Amino acid sequence: MALPNCSLKVNRELLDPSFESYRLSLDSIPTYNVELDAAVAEVKLKDSQYTLDHVRAFGMYNYLHIDPWYEDSVYFVDSKCRVLNLTVTLDTALGKPREMFSYESDPSLCEGEQLCASLSLTSATWAALSDGTGKLTLLRTSKRGESSFLKWESMFSERLGEPFIIIHSLAHVHSHVHTIEVLLLRVQKDPSDTKGSGFSISLDWITVDNSIGQSESEERKYGVRKRRMMKGKSVPHYAAVEPQGKGVIVASEKPFTFTEVDGLPLEEPPAEKMEVENSDPIYFWQQTEEDVTVCVRLPEGTTKDDIRFKLTVDFLRVRVGDYAPLLDGQLFAPVDPEASTWTIQDDKSLEISLQKRSDGPLWSEVVLGDRRGEYLMNDEQKSQLQQKLSYLTAEDLNPNPEKDKPPCNAQELEDCDMFPEDSSTLMRFDGATLKPTHVVSLGSHQFLFSVHIDPSEMPAFCLRHDVDALLWQPRPNQDNNIWEHVSTFNALGYVQASKRDKKFATCAPNFSYAALCECLRRVFIYRQPLPVDTVLFNRKQGRQVGQVGQVAKQQVANLDTNDPVLGFRATNERLFVLTANNLFVLKVNN
Repeated sequence: MALPNCSLKVNRELLDPSFESYRLSLDSIPTYNVELDAAVAEVKLKDSQYTLDHVRAFGMYNYLHIDPWYEDSVYFVDSKCRVLNLTVTLDTALGKPREMFSYESDPSLCEGEQLCASLSLTSATWAALSDGTGKLTLLRTSKRGESSFLKWESMFSERLGEPFIIIHSLAHVHSHVHTIEVLLLRVQKDPSDTKGSGFSISLDWITVDNSIGQSESEERKYGVRKRRMMKGKSVPHYAAVEPQGKGVIVASEKPFTFTEVDGLPLEEPPAEKMEVENSDPIYFWQQTEEDVTVCVRLPEGTTKDDIRFKLTVDFLRVRVGDYAPLLDGQLFAPVDPEASTWTIQDDKSLEISLQKRSDGPLWSEVVLGDRRGEYLMNDEQKSQLQQKLSYLTAEDLNPNPEKDKPPCNAQELEDCDMFPEDSSTLMRFDGATLKPTHVVSLGSHQFLFSVHIDPSEMPAFCLRHDVDALLWQPRPNQDNNIWEHVSTFNALGYVQASKRDKKFATCAPNFSYAALCECLRRVFIYRQPLPVDTVLFNRKQGRQVGQVGQVAKQQVANLDTNDPVLGFRATNERLFVLTANNLFVLKVNN
C-alpha cells in the first residue's frame, strides 16, 4: 500500500464557525410528476450477490443521469431497452420522456449475473452505454441541447467480458484522433480470497479511438487501443479519469493497484540493489524528546558528492547516486529542516540529526512503514517504558481502582470501536507509469457523494470534516494542490449521519443547496445561509429574538409514491427523483 504523501488543504475562508443550525421552513416545494410509459430497467440483486460490495455497486446504483452540458436534462434506461430523456423548460408543461436510442439485449450471452444498464455522458456530443451483459456501446449524440429530437447513433459496440457498469467516461482529441476513455467496474469471484468475502473489485480502464483506417476516403473506425486493469478489495467511493486521459483518481476504503495492461500481468522491475555490508538492518536510530539521530550504512568509497538528500517538514529521502533510496517517505512527525543536519562518519555511515518541531511523544519509527531500521534505546528510556507497561503484567485487572481512568478491558469493546484493517485513501495514479503520485489518508473523513460541477473538469466529491461537509474539486494540473476545497455545506456531515434511511445525496452545481433522499418518499433540502429580511420572534417567550444576520433553511418534501427511489440528481433550479414508474421534478430555486 502506498504511503500518504500529501493532504487536503482546507480553505478556512469557506468555513463558518458561527453557524448554529438549520431552521425548518414550511414553504411548500412545487412538485411535478411525470408518469412513465414503461418501468425503469431495475435489476435486483440475486442470491449470489450477497456482499456489501454488491450492495454498494449495484444495489445503490443511481439509475438517473444528469447532463452536465445541458441544464435540466436527465436520462435513464427503461425496461424496453430504451434510453429516454426529459428536458425541462417549463415545469407546468412537462412532456413525456423522449426516446434517444434503443438497443437489443440478450441475457443468454452474459458470462455472469446480468447487471443493470448504465449510461455515462462522455462529452457534449458523445455517450457510453452498457447493457448489463458485458457489451459496451459508444454513441454519437450530436449536440443534445440543440438537437434533442435526433436519435443517437452507435459508433462502437463490443463485448468486453464479464458484466460491468460504467462509472465514468470522457472524450478528447489529439492529432486529429478522437479518443474516448471509459472506466468500468466489476465485482468478480476471487478463489484466492479465502479469508474475505470471496470477491474482488476490478476497475477496467478502456481507451477507444478512431485511429483505425487513416485514409481520407473512408470513415475512421473505432477500436480498443489500450486496456488497463486495477484490482482492489472494496468498491471505490469515487473513480474518474483525468482530462486527456493523463491519469485516474480513486477514493476507496482499501487500496487499488494496477495489475494488467492489455491482458498481460504488470510486472514491476526490481530496483537495483546496492552492496552494503550487513545490510540488515540498513540503519540504526535513537531519539530524545528534542531530536532523532539516524545512522545509515553506506557502501564503501561513498563521498559526500554521491549523497542525494532531501528533507522537508514531513518528508525524508536519502539515496546514493542512482541507486534505490535508502530512506524515502513521510516522517513519523514534523521536523525543523533548517535545524537538522547530516554528516558522513568514517566514510562508512551517514549520520542524520533531525530536530523535532515540538517536544512530545517518542517516535515509533522514522519513516512511516519502513521496518528496515533498528531502534537503539538507552537505559533510562528502557526503565521508563517498563514502568508504563507494568500494569499489563499485574495479576489484578485494575490494581489501582482509585485512578480516574481504569485500564481498558478488550472484552468490553464493540465492533464500532475497532479500527479498520485498511484506512480509506484518496489516490492519484499517473496514466503513463501506472504508479500512485499523490496519496491522501482520508481517515475519519467519511465520503458523502460525488457531483458534476463543471463539465470541463472531473466530478467533484464531498467529504465529511468534523460536522461539516466539504466539497473538493480535483484539479490535476495544480501540482501542489490537486484537490481544491471549493464549497462547504455547514453541519451537513452531522445531519446526514442521523438519516438512517438515506440512499442518495447530492448538491446544486452552484452550491446553493444540498439534498438528501431516503429510500422511500422523503427528500430533505438544506439551503446555504441567506440574509434575514424579517423580524424573528421567540414564540414561547413572546419576545423578539436578538439580531440574526443569516438563516439556513431546511425543507422536506414527501413524494406521492410507494415505489422505492432509484435515481436522484440536482441542478441549480430543480431536483429530479426517479422511481420505478415515475419521474418527479421539484422546483427548488427560481
